[in-house]
Amino acid sequence: MGKHSADSGETVICPDSYRAALLAAGAAKGTIDAVLRDGYHAAISLTRPPGHHASTEKAMGFCLFNNIAIAAQYALSAYDLERVCIIDWDVHHGNGTQDIFYGSPSVLFCSLHQLPLWPNTGEPYETGTNSGKGLTVNSPIPGGSGMEQYREALEHDVLPKIEAFRPQLFLLSAGFDAHRSDPLADVQLASRDYAELTEWVYRQAERFSHGRLISVLEGGYNLDALPECVACHVESLIQLG
Repeated sequence: MGKHSADSGETVICPDSYRAALLAAGAAKGTIDAVLRDGYHAAISLTRPPGHHASTEKAMGFCLFNNIAIAAQYALSAYDLERVCIIDWDVHHGNGTQDIFYGSPSVLFCSLHQLPLWPNTGEPYETGTNSGKGLTVNSPIPGGSGMEQYREALEHDVLPKIEAFRPQLFLLSAGFDAHRSDPLADVQLASRDYAELTEWVYRQAERFSHGRLISVLEGGYNLDALPECVACHVESLIQLG
């Protein structure tokens, strides 16, 4: 249609964007097959565009399709799972993923994000609706926070919900924009902190889902910090497996 963005302006597109978005969503689905069919303990999809701001009806925040939501729904339908947990540690709230599964009894969505910060959603009182009531967990992190605040949120907010829900598969919206050098937020994580975060999630996967863990790349906007964080994340997955 000759448009240069898919929303109000920040999600820039070009003629190749649709194919790129299909490939990114397909790669996220491929990680499900790698773990649930091919026997890998973990898999990661390193693609662009990211996805966790996209809803079923619109693109938003650099995201065209919601890759991790597509992967989660694929796991539920193709592999007859009943309970999937999505943990989103991107510094921006995964509003699209929340909206998609807000009323679902099959997906536990847990988000650790800076607030206030765009898209200004993800308050603790947003907990789900109907049969999904209580299955959305939002743990806002104040600007300037570090790893201590993340540990507290995981242990006090997220862990009890995981223990009650007992997921059969863990999916991770792995954004790396909570790094202290990222230009779009004010959280102060170091690259090595992502190894600790990875280990925490993997330990829960060991307890409840036979170590099955899917990671899907989301944000990260400092091009020096991003590869360091991803390397810490992937090296941790390899060592743990």
